[in-house]
Amino acid sequence: MTNAVCESHNKSWVLIDTCRLRALQRNKTVLNVFLTLLHPSNSVRIEYQVNKRANGYKPWVVNGEFDVCRHMRRPKDKFGDLLFALIGEFTSINHPCPYDGINYLKNFYPRADRLPLILPTGEYVLLMNWKFYGRTQFFTNVYFTFVENF
Repeated sequence: MTNAVCESHNKSWVLIDTCRLRALQRNKTVLNVFLTLLHPSNSVRIEYQVNKRANGYKPWVVNGEFDVCRHMRRPKDKFGDLLFALIGEFTSINHPCPYDGINYLKNFYPRADRLPLILPTGEYVLLMNWKFYGRTQFFTNVYFTFVENF
């Protein structure tokens, strides 16, 4: 991971306390995101898009939206499966809705055994727009470099 940007669109619903990367080793960086949800939410959706850098960041193959609350009740979405396989052990949002209070992603780093092998070598950004009850509350953009090892 090379950069992380988090921004609240509605500070009366979501306060972002921490959004930062921390280098542990030369090739290992962890992401910490701490946020406070000021109201309980039973409707959480994520719009996601992966962009690849090529004279600026251009949309790539991965683009969609999924319902977090529905996925936590009955996992059916492939992006949700991948996302929660990657972050499940590092987060406090690994339970069904409602989500309220302090939530976090702590010391997250992508484990190679859980990443899909669909990415060619390059620089990418994962854009996630978090919506509660159909309204954008905050977004997270995580920039990373992927190198194929053969």
